Amino acid sequence: MDLGMEGRTVIVTGASGGLGRAIARGFAAEGADVVLTYHGARAEAERFAKEIEQGGGRALATRYDMADPEAARALTGAVLEWSGRIDVLVNNAVHWGASAPDPDRPFEAVPDDAWRQVLHTNIEGALRLSREVAPVMRRQRWGRLVHISSSLATEGAAGSEYYAAAKSALHGFSRSAAFSLGKDGDILSNVVQPGLTRTDTNTEIADSYGHVYSARAPLGRLLEAAEVAGPVVYLGSAANTGITGQVITVTGGV
Repeated sequence: MDLGMEGRTVIVTGASGGLGRAIARGFAAEGADVVLTYHGARAEAERFAKEIEQGGGRALATRYDMADPEAARALTGAVLEWSGRIDVLVNNAVHWGASAPDPDRPFEAVPDDAWRQVLHTNIEGALRLSREVAPVMRRQRWGRLVHISSSLATEGAAGSEYYAAAKSALHGFSRSAAFSLGKDGDILSNVVQPGLTRTDTNTEIADSYGHVYSARAPLGRLLEAAEVAGPVVYLGSAANTGITGQVITVTGGV
């Protein structure tokens, strides 16, 4: 199937590794020009961009700090200068907070600064960047937003209260944004909700907790990053003409 991505420009935030890397690779394989944002892993992102270019594609690695209120505007400007267009935004970057989720710590014991940072950074980071690219898509009368959520938003887990709350906010935003954007052209907004997925950056977590998810999954295993990336690429492509305002769960059936 031709996904109609040749010559289109795709921004994938948090693309230096993990699921973001698989998503960016999927778009590049379809002929899209890909913008790979990173926060701290500059060397990894630049190596990945070079890998794409050596394969005949076009890629730009650039820093993006979703906690910085000015970063979204700067990123959008840099992408427009590089390619002249923005066709797809994949909000994949995530801020985990200063400490790992602790299922044994009551959520009310989490310091105010810590839980506020998780909420504000994840919600505002995704919304700010969506706000910046939306006018470009409206002018083009074409665009795709794909927001990466988490099964924690609906399944829940002790210790993940604030992260799950931030991801849940994407669901409400994307649903309403689909109505607003759809009035101005072929512009779609969707959420992809993965479960625990095996990537190149979470081997320790997947090995430690994967059996819990695998035991519940009809497939009896964790999904690989490429298996989640496939639906993301489709939703962000020209081949998707009718799916918008939806939350697509990609968990292997959990």
